[in-house]
Amino acid sequence: MPGERVKVTVRFADGAAPASATFWLVGHGGLGARRVEVFRQPRPPDVLKKERDEAQAEARQCQEDKARLLAEREEPGGLMGAAWLEGAGVVASMKLGFLTKPPANALGLDEARSYSYTPTGETHPASVAVRLRLLNPGAEPWTLAGAALVDSAGEQVELARWTLAPIPANGAGAVVVGIKGERAQLGCPCTLKLWEATGPRTFTLGNVEFPVSQQSGP
Repeated sequence: MPGERVKVTVRFADGAAPASATFWLVGHGGLGARRVEVFRQPRPPDVLKKERDEAQAEARQCQEDKARLLAEREEPGGLMGAAWLEGAGVVASMKLGFLTKPPANALGLDEARSYSYTPTGETHPASVAVRLRLLNPGAEPWTLAGAALVDSAGEQVELARWTLAPIPANGAGAVVVGIKGERAQLGCPCTLKLWEATGPRTFTLGNVEFPVSQQSGP
């Protein structure tokens, strides 16, 4: 019937590789064929294994790219990826420099930028956020599981977090973390700590500052 899908497997009798092949046959109202001929050229098993591994690697990369693109399409706006900017106010941002990075960090840092959001008429920020572009030199993907900010007085605050996707092995990715409310009024410079979902690989960034929003007069 038109549109009907039938899975067909053919097996070759000569004992060479590949030993079989599988096809999906799809019914068509005007282009039907009563006979399907299958030809194949035998190839060494090591060649087939290499092609299989390459196909699996390509499929994994496609899945990672798809997840990244979907996340970018759904990225919210404002602080925490523009998620907290939902009313009148002032958002300030600055590129972070003079940062300290322990040698034991599991990730490298490509770029860091901090943000603050101050509602109109107020002098203290209602929320702050940090956006990082991180480099993963490891052989396994790195998935953000938690984040905390320690201020100059030693007070530690757990951060909300948002990430585009797990940072791929030998690749790069973006991470956004932040806090909202009275707890945003921390004394800086601060220390930012990130840790992964499984395993001991952590990332620490010292001397983190947040910009001061410049309010305009009435």
